[in-house]
Amino acid sequence: MKNLLIVYHSKTGNTQALAEAVKAGAQHKDVIAVGKVEIRYLQARAAGPDDLLWADGLLLGTPENFGYLSGALKDFLDRTFYEVEGKLKPLPYALFISAGNDGSGAAKAMERIANGYPFIEVQKPVICRGNVDAQALNKCHALGMTLAAGIAMGIF
Repeated sequence: MKNLLIVYHSKTGNTQALAEAVKAGAQHKDVIAVGKVEIRYLQARAAGPDDLLWADGLLLGTPENFGYLSGALKDFLDRTFYEVEGKLKPLPYALFISAGNDGSGAAKAMERIANGYPFIEVQKPVICRGNVDAQALNKCHALGMTLAAGIAMGIF
């Protein structure tokens, strides 16, 4: 069995809607058909180092705040870095962003942070600009399916 950790922060509910779509994709029947994946779905403030050490894959969700990651997601990363340093195997990850602007600042910040961790980006960030609509939810659903199936099959 493989383990997928989904960590997100949401203030307005937009990123939570995206996170729920990611989770639904990871639990899709087609993913289950290729292998069993256990999911931990946590808000950033509730997640910690043990969750990262448990995971075989990671999906991170954030609103774009001031052109950057949310403070809560950054706090999760700050609270876990030294605690997992040298213990964490390379971890495939992907990011989803609810953006009021273009989301590029948050994506670039996560890319830099991932270089410090042993995080391996396996898909470009899904950036949902403006209101969360069906297209954004579908992209996040597909992201969840892709990462869960990829770790279940040993691709990532």
